[in-house]
Amino acid sequence: MRKVLVTGAAGFLGSHLTDSLLERGYEVIGVDNLSNGNMRNLSVAQTCERFQFHEVDVRDESKLRRVSSGVDTIIHLAAFKIPRYGGAVDTLMINSQGTIHALTIAKELNARFVITSTSDVYGKNPKLPFSEDDDSVLGPPTVARWAYAASKLFDEHLVLATASESGLNATVLRIFGSYGPRQHLSWWGGPQSVFIDSALRGEPMPIHGDGQQTRSFTFVKDTARGILLAAEATHVGGELINIGGNREITILELAEKIRRMCGRGVGEGTRLQPYDSISNRKYEDVRRRVPDTEKAKRLLGFEAKYSLEEGLAETIAWQKAIRASLAAEGERSGEAGVVEDVLTAR
Repeated sequence: MRKVLVTGAAGFLGSHLTDSLLERGYEVIGVDNLSNGNMRNLSVAQTCERFQFHEVDVRDESKLRRVSSGVDTIIHLAAFKIPRYGGAVDTLMINSQGTIHALTIAKELNARFVITSTSDVYGKNPKLPFSEDDDSVLGPPTVARWAYAASKLFDEHLVLATASESGLNATVLRIFGSYGPRQHLSWWGGPQSVFIDSALRGEPMPIHGDGQQTRSFTFVKDTARGILLAAEATHVGGELINIGGNREITILELAEKIRRMCGRGVGEGTRLQPYDSISNRKYEDVRRRVPDTEKAKRLLGFEAKYSLEEGLAETIAWQKAIRASLAAEGERSGEAGVVEDVLTAR
């Protein structure tokens, strides 16, 4: 790689990957429509002369093509996530159209192509840990929650079929539970984000369902390293690879761990919320989600290095700092609500 295009560069994961690419000496072109990304995330990258940023929506193929001139690698991260509160059409259209456009441009440039998919495509498969050849078991289309998984499964099929039929050097990565500094401070960023913010505010932690559902969490520096390893690899074209940590923890256990690390009482202040009361529509959750990471280890030499405790410590420190910084901005501007407005808008 020499010149890399990163879509979704101003987002949580995209900005960390951009920083990693620049540290490795690459020239990086970042694109983002800033609907969920934040230019604060690119403050380090913007100090580097090898970085360019363009505000582009991946659904605009002509603009995306213009800014992609001369790239030899495209890493496609831009996506719209689970439509828990609505937005299923945006989820389906942004994810499908964005991938079609980025993939088309990669074919035209004969560029290396890497796309991030999601652990959500395993759906309700009860077989654990999830390996790359396991079945996808999604709920019915009458439940909008599955629109994200369906859109990313379409992306996977399209990318792998294109690689097979055209010879394009393309790889699909399924990402498991990334968290860390720069994460969205709402449910968009994941349960750990909301739990940390609730603990810092001294408010009850909202637990969806019974809290016994399990997840595995991956610190963002590990996730970015896994993506970088895949992009640099010369032997993983046409491959589908899980990227993540494989320590399983219940959501209730996660909430209690965060409460302890934030200096609050264990088990106090949690509030169970039935799914139907959250989204005003039928919602289905996944009971357990843990990856089999042997393929990533074998092909990429990738293993998650950060323990959950180490990653949470960095994340909590960052959320404390960002809350203090935004509070100071609010005091200077005289806008008392600036903290909550910015935190919820991220």
